[in-house]
Amino acid sequence: MTDHRKLAVDLFNYTWTLLENKERTHEQDEEMVHSAHASRHHWGIAGTEKNKARGEWQIARVYAALKRFVASAHHAQLYLDACKMHDFDDWDFPFAHEGLARALVTNNPEKAEQHLAEARKTGEDIKKDEDRDWLYKNLDEISAMIHAN
Repeated sequence: MTDHRKLAVDLFNYTWTLLENKERTHEQDEEMVHSAHASRHHWGIAGTEKNKARGEWQIARVYAALKRFVASAHHAQLYLDACKMHDFDDWDFPFAHEGLARALVTNNPEKAEQHLAEARKTGEDIKKDEDRDWLYKNLDEISAMIHAN
């Protein structure tokens, strides 16, 4: 019997390993896309609504890293929609806005700024310092990307 949860976790973690590799090859870029989608697929079978939503966020992050912003925005919007429908953790909603801001950096910087502002505002309610700090680190990175364009 297939352990879909284990596959989802392993693929999610593997995708992060690829995301963190700043010297990825073209083949690894494509492998990262497939790995993120495969993780989300297995979450769809064995995970909660939160797992599935976070899988969408990771896919959005992968596409943003590859500068495939239309696909990134699509998956980031799926995450935001899920956050609006469900009561997830205190950092999910801010990170949904982070994902959309990252996806819109090039195609719609004004809208990206709006999502950055919303992420900062809602991020104030994150209780764990490390989660809030990681959010703000990401938001600062996105802000720098917007202003570099």
